[in-house]
Amino acid sequence: MADGGWNLPSWIERGVADLFPAPSGPGSDGPEATDGSLAHRLREAEQAGRPLRVKLGIDPTGADIHLGHSILFRKLRAFQDAGHTAVLIIGDFTARIGDPSGKSATRVQLSAAAVEANAETYLLQLGLGQPKERSLIDFETPGRLEVRRNSEWLAGLALPEVIGLLATSTVGQMLAKEDFSRRYGSGTPISLHEFLYPLLQGYDSVAIQADLELGGTDQKFNVAMGRDLQRHFAQRPQFGMLLPILPGLDGVQKMSKSLGNTVGLSEDPLSMYSKLEKVPDQAVEEYLTLLTDLDPQALPANPRERQKAMALDITRQRHGLEAARQAQHDAASLVAGAAGQGAATAEVPEVSLSGVNFPAKAFYLLSALNLCSSSSEARRQIQGGAVKLDGVRLADPNQQFAVSSELAGKVLQLGKKTFRRLVLG
Repeated sequence: MADGGWNLPSWIERGVADLFPAPSGPGSDGPEATDGSLAHRLREAEQAGRPLRVKLGIDPTGADIHLGHSILFRKLRAFQDAGHTAVLIIGDFTARIGDPSGKSATRVQLSAAAVEANAETYLLQLGLGQPKERSLIDFETPGRLEVRRNSEWLAGLALPEVIGLLATSTVGQMLAKEDFSRRYGSGTPISLHEFLYPLLQGYDSVAIQADLELGGTDQKFNVAMGRDLQRHFAQRPQFGMLLPILPGLDGVQKMSKSLGNTVGLSEDPLSMYSKLEKVPDQAVEEYLTLLTDLDPQALPANPRERQKAMALDITRQRHGLEAARQAQHDAASLVAGAAGQGAATAEVPEVSLSGVNFPAKAFYLLSALNLCSSSSEARRQIQGGAVKLDGVRLADPNQQFAVSSELAGKVLQLGKKTFRRLVLG
């Protein structure tokens, strides 16, 4: 990727969907001539002996991080490893408004306590307290990370300052944002406070003096707003780097917890590997590019081998090579259905039978163990042939188990991705 006459390093280029503004090149007299290009700013920073300040903002509106979220954190980590400063902004103030990007209705506003609880969970999943070799973000190396909460500067804004921010944009500009435009055209209400969101996110860039902001491809409007506000406050505008939205396990729709097609960062090795090795062929290359540092050209051409290599490497990143290889071995044994033999030796996540009331029918068992969201879903899964007990398919949703000891030690399988060893404790 040529950027204003200089080539960007390959670790920056990998997986990038958009880098803006488009470079005008050395000697240009265009509107971005004073900004140069990202490659030029990298060179300037190197010559000055200062790291770039690379911004990534997250609004902790939920408790779990999945692999779709991790794309941006991986890129942020790459900048850290290259010696730059990652500025991770916890949107504890903006999360109470809610980002309207990609939404067809006004978000439910969260309490400050709920946002803070989610934020702490996020940081733990990102690797807080863990060695940098096993964490998504480097929390250890001095100077490589600033964790900031945007309530530091947003909570204290006085009304005249808020009015000043509002004056930097127009209603027309806001309605040009795709999500607002769609809702306005369909007659779906847009609350006035939602117009504040991109302005406040943009002001985050001013507050921390960002050189570069990372975001998904749905964040271009908000990232560009940061550039506009930096100009307004006489700062050098940041660059925007956008990465793709990861398709979920179905290979079609975006990875989303509400769609049930995610892989969580905190999932056990077997569950993680089993899900990833079933990713549809059309999505494997994207997973390889966005979620690993593997060279796709160095992998076997066979689609199944590429799939397994991708699943193994992603699982390794979270759990270490030994655990990843064990998960690969166990997944092969369990799916092969080596009756009790494969199930007995496999390292399978355990689930307690202590909360199940016996005698228990098969459909109730799945629901009580939270493997299915409801009894009706459990019936459908069993009738569809998706449920096995120690490799033997359960055919009757009403099959009854008299006592818990009848199931102790056995592996319950749902589809090809979910395995649980049933235990008494």
